[in-house]
Amino acid sequence: MLTHTYLKLSSGHAHPQSLVTKAGIALCTLAGAMLSLQITALWHWAAWLGLLYLLFKVSTQFLIWRDLVATFRPFPGPLCHWLYGNAREVGKDLDTMYKWAQAHVYGFTLWLGNFYASLIITHPDYAKAILARQDPKDDAAYRFIAPWIGEGLLVSSGQKWFQHRRLLTPGFHYDVLKPYVMLMSNCTKIMLEKWEQLVPSEKPVELFHHVSLMTLDSIMKCAFSYNSNCQTDSDNAYIKAVYELSYLVDHRFRRFIYHFDFIYYLSPEGFRNRRALKIAHEHTDKVIQQRKESLKDERELDKISQRRHLDFLDILLCAKDENGHGLLDKDLRAEVDTFMFEGHDTTASGISWILYALAKHPEHQEKCREEIRGVLGSRDAVEWRACACIPQYLESPGKLSKPITFCDGRSLPEGATVILSIYCINRCPIFWKDPEVFDPLRFSVENSSERHPHAFIPFSAGARNCIGQNFAMNEMKVAVALILQRFQLLPDPENEPQKIPQIVLRSMNGIHLKLKKIEPGYGERSDQS
Repeated sequence: MLTHTYLKLSSGHAHPQSLVTKAGIALCTLAGAMLSLQITALWHWAAWLGLLYLLFKVSTQFLIWRDLVATFRPFPGPLCHWLYGNAREVGKDLDTMYKWAQAHVYGFTLWLGNFYASLIITHPDYAKAILARQDPKDDAAYRFIAPWIGEGLLVSSGQKWFQHRRLLTPGFHYDVLKPYVMLMSNCTKIMLEKWEQLVPSEKPVELFHHVSLMTLDSIMKCAFSYNSNCQTDSDNAYIKAVYELSYLVDHRFRRFIYHFDFIYYLSPEGFRNRRALKIAHEHTDKVIQQRKESLKDERELDKISQRRHLDFLDILLCAKDENGHGLLDKDLRAEVDTFMFEGHDTTASGISWILYALAKHPEHQEKCREEIRGVLGSRDAVEWRACACIPQYLESPGKLSKPITFCDGRSLPEGATVILSIYCINRCPIFWKDPEVFDPLRFSVENSSERHPHAFIPFSAGARNCIGQNFAMNEMKVAVALILQRFQLLPDPENEPQKIPQIVLRSMNGIHLKLKKIEPGYGERSDQS
């Protein structure tokens, strides 16, 4: 067979299997060549499509930039870099922002890169025009804080905001707030007892952390009837998470590369953010769950139903809409997260900075102490009384839902972003004489009667003013009164605070003061002298 086969091959006659094999090879070669041509063509098409997409994106971004330039042309601002705008200056130094506000009376345009611009409002007349409207909050500014506090009163808008605002307003009725004063006093006294133990060392005390624990303890007991014992826990995880989130939210807003969710998720800061969010949300869930469990007890439910006014968390848990449905779990947690943050971190900032200001101005500290002695006498608890308020650092971004024309004739179109710089408005030199001088008497009735109603708006104004402002005012009154009753505050010249604007006004290195215990009879000796 082999010889026969060989003879046939050698005689020139082709075998059918050989023909098939050769044909297959030829077809494969042809197909490979065609495939190579197709791949080359595909690469050419892909390259052209990529180029077209790039041109489309470039032209789109150019149109965005052109529209932004046209929108904000009537509002000049500080010089900015061709690539990153004013991003490097923003957030590092509040004094720089204040200088810009003095150079541009009503407001100025601020650029973060080339594709995000906003009008920074620094004049009460402009603020009045904006706050009289109900424009929505700016998604670009608030979307970074939304994973933390959800769509609560601070972030939500439209019908959802209106429903929640109407629902929660009874929780801040005066009759509800009155019993809180004693709880605030008790929380403050816990902090003061801790300070008593620190006084003998004669070392400066970093106050911000102590005050933050106290205000957290206060908000937990007042609004949520929750005993956290956070003041005795020197390593409170929730407080650390709030510090971390405040920094990360602010830092992400100021770094354009972190505006992309995918990049931020993979970054080290994204990991830190998720870890802090987990701690904060676990804390909130624990508070809510404990109250839900207590409401299952009929006796506790009877106590709540017999109250004339429900507290904040009772209102949230017992709320029903017209169809008899309660708040969704995500809405419930969003409101609790919002109020837990806004109810402790902002007031902690206010209390800490007023203590620093009083330490720097002993004459005002002594006058304040005299007034407190006149109200409290020898009592170590504060009742339903009035005291003073202190401004906060806050910037409130919003997006115009329709065009607006300001008092000087300049206008902005629909969709433009505006930011109310409360820090600059509260220091407007047109309405405040020596705005950088600490002078509590400027808030007296006679000095305030003819002042512009929007010259001082620490709690904003209009329909979206702070729902918890009376709670915050009471807490600051109680804390400052009891602190000054027991301690004399002295500055630490070697460790002056370095202001840093985050969600609230903080100090990069903390707020360090020296504490001196006031001995019994201090007031009588001062009066005799």
